[in-house]
Amino acid sequence: MLPTEVQGVVDAIVNGLTARPAELAAAGAALLVVLWTVSWRLTRTVVTIAHEGGHALVAVLVGRGLTGIRLHSDTSGVTHSTGAGRGPGVVLMFLAGYVFPPLLGLGGAALVANGYTSALLWLGVALLVATLVYVRNLYGAFAVLVTGAVLGVVATWAPPDWRAGFAAALCWFLLFGGLRAVRELQRSRRRRRTTTSDADQLAAITGVPGGMWAGVFGLIGLGATLAAAVIVFMP
Repeated sequence: MLPTEVQGVVDAIVNGLTARPAELAAAGAALLVVLWTVSWRLTRTVVTIAHEGGHALVAVLVGRGLTGIRLHSDTSGVTHSTGAGRGPGVVLMFLAGYVFPPLLGLGGAALVANGYTSALLWLGVALLVATLVYVRNLYGAFAVLVTGAVLGVVATWAPPDWRAGFAAALCWFLLFGGLRAVRELQRSRRRRRTTTSDADQLAAITGVPGGMWAGVFGLIGLGATLAAAVIVFMP
């Protein structure tokens, strides 16, 4: 038996799911894109853009010198900055990558739930323009431009219902995609295919094992997803 308070939240979400079929369809479509390997490979770069954008934003906020962002066709990416190699600012910068896509999804879900669909899409365009300034390779520039163009076209010409559905699906894609990216990180670390991931970098700086940092990424992503479900589906 669940505690009364938890059961009440679960019941409210279930009722909200049945009362909001359009929002449920948007979440279902995003989940399908993330789970299907073919579509995930085609769209994962969007999550990478958000990931590297998180590194870049925090690097600037903590006073580091941002020198460039590179996005690769294998959906990997890297953000270069200058400054001290240790300290709270560096920890926050490495922490930001994997948690930024789901946090963006959560913020976007709050905007969509309150009717600010166009504002969300144009905010996305603005963030992509800011990112483009620091992109230092051709594929990265192409990926950012295409993503921004899609958001701009939908924001300008899509009918209101289609615009709202697209924005909602995008938010859920960032939430679910962020979780899958963390899962991929955990698998890569178990297979020892990477020793330079954000989790490993944080382990080297803090002494806390990389697996625990990967767990923190996952918990933040899961918390953001559950919070978005409460915002969207609770009456």
